[in-house]
Amino acid sequence: MDLGECSKIHDLALRADYEIASKERDLFFELDAVDHLESFIADCDRRTELAKKRLAETQEEISAEVAAKAEKVHELNEEIGKLLAKAEQLGAEGNVDEAQKVLHEVEKVRSRKKDAEEEYRNSMPASSFQQQKLRVCEVCSAYLGLHDNDRRLADHFGGKLHLGFIQIREKLDQLKKTVLEKQEKRNQDRLKRREEREKEEMKKKSTSTRSRSREHRRSRSRDRKRRRSRSSSRERRRSRSREKEKEREKEREREREKEREKERDRRRRHRSRSRSRSRGRRHSHEQSSRHKSSRDRERSSRDQSRERDRRDGINGRTDSRRADDRDSGDF
Repeated sequence: MDLGECSKIHDLALRADYEIASKERDLFFELDAVDHLESFIADCDRRTELAKKRLAETQEEISAEVAAKAEKVHELNEEIGKLLAKAEQLGAEGNVDEAQKVLHEVEKVRSRKKDAEEEYRNSMPASSFQQQKLRVCEVCSAYLGLHDNDRRLADHFGGKLHLGFIQIREKLDQLKKTVLEKQEKRNQDRLKRREEREKEEMKKKSTSTRSRSREHRRSRSRDRKRRRSRSSSRERRRSRSREKEKEREKEREREREKEREKERDRRRRHRSRSRSRSRGRRHSHEQSSRHKSSRDRERSSRDQSRERDRRDGINGRTDSRRADDRDSGDF
C-alpha cells in the first residue's frame, strides 16, 4: 500500500536510548503504537465487509451445504498458498531440504483439494459451477478465486501486502498483551504503594492512638491524683470546718451556759426580791389586817350600838305609842 514516507524519525541512536530508558521505567509508547496499528486493521476490516456485501449482491445464492463445500475448497487453496510461500522463502534462505519437505506437503494438500473440488462440482449444476466464485481474504481484504492456480495463490499468500497485514495483526496482539501486562503490573505497584501507605497510616494511627492512650492514661492518672488531692483537701477542709464548727458549738454552748448562769442568777435575785416583797407584803397585810380587824371591830361595835340604839328607839316609839294608845283607850 502506498502510504508515503513515515512522519516519524527513524534513528538507531534514539531507538537504543528508548530501549535503555524503557528498562528503568515504563514510558508507554506501546499505546501509541497500538493506536497506530489499529487504524490499519480497522481500515482493512471495513474494506473486507464492503467486499463481502458486493459479492453477496452480485453472486447467486447457494445452499448451506454447497457453501460449506466451497468454503472447504477455499481453505485448502489458502493452505496450499501458504505452504508454497513458505517453500519459496526457505529456498531463498538456502534451506533446500526443508523446502522439499514443504513441497511434499503441498502435493498432499493438492490431492485433498482435488477431492473437495469434485464434491463441490457434483453438488451443484454445471452452469453455476462454471461461474467464477470469489472469496474475500480475511487478512488483507483481497479477492480470491475458487479456481485460482497454485502460482496465483502463492503470489497472494507470499505477497508483501498479505504478509504485512499478518505481521501487523501479530504485532498488534503482542502489543496488546504487553500493554495489559504493564497495566496490570502498574496497577499492582499502585496497589502495593497504596497498601504501604495504608500500613504507614495505620502505623501512624496506631502510634497516635498509643500516644493518645498513653496521654489519656496520664491525664486520667493526673485527674485521679487531682481528684485525690481535691478529695484530701476537701476532707481536710471539711475536718477543719468540722473542728471549727465544733469549736463554735462549744463556744455557743459556753455562751448558753453563761446565759443560763445569768438567768439563774436573775431568777435567784428575783426570788430573793420576791421573797422580801412577799414578806413586806405579809407584814403590811398583817398590819392592815390588824387595822382592818380593829376597824371591823370598831365598826361592828358601832353597828351594834347603832342597832341597839335603833332598836331602843323603835321600842321606845312602840312603847310610847302603846302608852298613847292606852291612854286613848284604843289598845
